[in-house]
Amino acid sequence: MSRQAREIRIGLGSCGVASGAMPVRAALEEEARLAGADGIVKTVGCNGMCHREPIVEVVGRDNASTFYGNVTAEGARQIVRSHVRPKSAGLWARRRVNAAAALVGRGNSLPPLDDFVLNGSAGAYLGKQKRVVLENCGQIDPLRIDDYLRRGGYQALENCLSHLSPDEVIAAITASGLRGRGGAGFPTGKKWAVTRTRQSQEKFVICNGDEGDPGAFMDRLVLEADPHRVLEGLAIAAYAIGASEGFLYIRAEYPQAVRHVRAAIEEAEKRGYLGEHIAGSEFSLRLQVREGAGAFVCGEETALILSLEGQRGMPKLRPPYPAESGFRGHPTSINNVETLACVPWIMRHGPEAFSAFGTAASKGTKVFALAGKINYGGLIEVPMGITIREIVEDIGGGIKGGRQFKAVQIGGPSGGCIPASLADTPIDYDALASTGAIMGSGGLVVLDERDCMVDIARFFLRFTQGESCGKCTFCRIGTKRMLEILDRLCEGRARRDDLGKLEELADYVSRGSLCGLGQTAPNPVATTLRYFRGEYLAHIEEKRCPAGRCPALIRYQVNDNCIGCTLCAQVCPVGAIEYRPYQKHYVDTNLCTRCDMCFQACRDHAIEVV
Repeated sequence: MSRQAREIRIGLGSCGVASGAMPVRAALEEEARLAGADGIVKTVGCNGMCHREPIVEVVGRDNASTFYGNVTAEGARQIVRSHVRPKSAGLWARRRVNAAAALVGRGNSLPPLDDFVLNGSAGAYLGKQKRVVLENCGQIDPLRIDDYLRRGGYQALENCLSHLSPDEVIAAITASGLRGRGGAGFPTGKKWAVTRTRQSQEKFVICNGDEGDPGAFMDRLVLEADPHRVLEGLAIAAYAIGASEGFLYIRAEYPQAVRHVRAAIEEAEKRGYLGEHIAGSEFSLRLQVREGAGAFVCGEETALILSLEGQRGMPKLRPPYPAESGFRGHPTSINNVETLACVPWIMRHGPEAFSAFGTAASKGTKVFALAGKINYGGLIEVPMGITIREIVEDIGGGIKGGRQFKAVQIGGPSGGCIPASLADTPIDYDALASTGAIMGSGGLVVLDERDCMVDIARFFLRFTQGESCGKCTFCRIGTKRMLEILDRLCEGRARRDDLGKLEELADYVSRGSLCGLGQTAPNPVATTLRYFRGEYLAHIEEKRCPAGRCPALIRYQVNDNCIGCTLCAQVCPVGAIEYRPYQKHYVDTNLCTRCDMCFQACRDHAIEVV
């Protein structure tokens, strides 16, 4: 690796800040100043390796990168001292004095630099990815438009305005095979074409950033790390359909994303990439940010539009579709963050380059929020057609703690659970649909053998039932009745005929609901019944939870491995384990609340869940 740094990057996305990146940046900047290298430290967005935040990337003079993860403030000082040569002998001396002073009172040396190096794991994590949407994430300062321009930013927009007609832009997007990345996978070019052909004095474009799936953070990271990319995609969409006004609807729970997008709009207007007569053309576009109040149902297009209009966000019967009659009754094109972020890349590299990735029916790449019982979690972008197994084992580094891979929950509350036996299923709209799941917006939660599939289904159904707007009887009441059955299952009160009722209700809710929330709400239940029916039967017939997760169906006992260390007794919050040093312990099942703390504390595998 190149020891002499050209640039030192510190990720300050939400995940980095939450992990302590602010004091790390302060330490980097202070140490760089002492070395006479002011300006070498650069603030960037998250690069997707959220599992190792705070992350520092050192870019050498040969452009080779060295990654450091879980960096502390003292580790940051070591990084600068290793990669930055002071400009004078006096600075060398000052650095030595500063280093010595930093050690006073600690009784040990600064942490070895190798403790933070993660180039090996970074290579494994990034190796099978293909970055289109995420190509700038972790590379640029999201609050500096010049960084975006140096990496080809707004070139696609300028080229469209100077050399391509709106119909030619739509033709290019259609040829690329880009499908909506928000869940349904509707062809983007077709949506734009329909909107363009509608006759209206006003048309609108909307970026749907109302990301609400549990465990999903794709939109948040892109909006925080590369906001100009989304603005450029939205501007190209507006030019293609003939819109002069647009909105970015972003969840209020994403304050950093909201700040960055508003700052980017202001910068783009000053540079002439938004506003009147963009890049000297006849095309004008005004964009505004509107914050959503956190209603999951407002991710649905018609509910989002009503929310923008100041009304209660509730889905409307379609047709007419928003492309025909949307915001304020005018033709409106709505695309999600990831879809729009693909557009500038397609227009710069050509539709053929994008369609070269993926499969016959699913072109390009897909961004996933990789979470759950995985060693390396974060945001990834992979070519369509890669298998679930490759994502879990090669990119994610396998199951945490060496446990057994059981399933993935893909597509969020609208998706489904795919068992490990189908891990060779490719990431493809049609292939995932054949398993009973859907692509969804891109949440991918990995589960191991200690996850109860009945409880997982209950978790996601509880979320969608609580987020139902209540307009449809099947969604409002049907999901409630389904949730009651799942509660009975997890509490050991269910009967055999409850499974038939659950399947019947799932069918009614799916067919009778108005919008995608209700239509897909039964998916986690239907897929777990399909692939893990044995677990449901164990809850009913044996009054047992095979995964040991449902408190009413399990008990804890101490086996002969117990050495009387008392750790279990010390952590038990209700005194169910008597403090007996050097003697075998026992669990009072009448007092035990099944909190699992004894199991987690025991180092000798002496606590069993039965």
